[in-house]
Amino acid sequence: MTIRVLLVDDDALVRSGLRLMLGAAPDLAVVGEATDGREVPSLVAELAPDVVLMDIRMPGLDGLTATERLRQRADPPEVMMLTTFHADEHVLRALRAGAAGYVLKDTPPAEIVDAVRRVASGDPVLSGAVIQRLIAQVAGPGRRLRQARRRLEALPERERAVALLVGQGKSNAEIAAELYLSLPTVKTHVSRLLTKLDLNNRVQIALLVHDARLLER
Repeated sequence: MTIRVLLVDDDALVRSGLRLMLGAAPDLAVVGEATDGREVPSLVAELAPDVVLMDIRMPGLDGLTATERLRQRADPPEVMMLTTFHADEHVLRALRAGAAGYVLKDTPPAEIVDAVRRVASGDPVLSGAVIQRLIAQVAGPGRRLRQARRRLEALPERERAVALLVGQGKSNAEIAAELYLSLPTVKTHVSRLLTKLDLNNRVQIALLVHDARLLER
């Protein structure tokens, strides 16, 4: 299966480099380009990409706002932020908006290609350094912590256990082995979590778990 990719970046040189890099992979195809977040909705509707590579800072509509709007659509594509910005507030806003990955532009080409494949398959892509900074940011006290705990404590015990393991970065296969469940059962639990918690992807489940500080117990 070919993974369809839409590039969103106002820098023509960056788009050209990404097109060459991704086009060299036999299972990836760049189906379109945009220079502004305002162009994204119509291109997504027309081209049906599997993954949108989104820059943050662009004229008109920035990538963070474009991601928030895109992920509110029915059956949206996955979004991977590919940017030079690694400030904590950018990472958090992107992930809370529903982005499945956050990769810096100076990442080696082979790793960017692999990240696109992983995002397309539903796996979140975050570097270890980004994860540690996120934990430090979201683990503080306050209203967000209380709200996160209430949402997770309202879940059945088994679903809450799955959520905690997702928060630890476990794959579905690892969760199945640890809880002695079948892989289809774990996938069903994850789908139910996304529906009940009104979340877009596994990254947001992990953020909710970190918000609740449940991994520190």
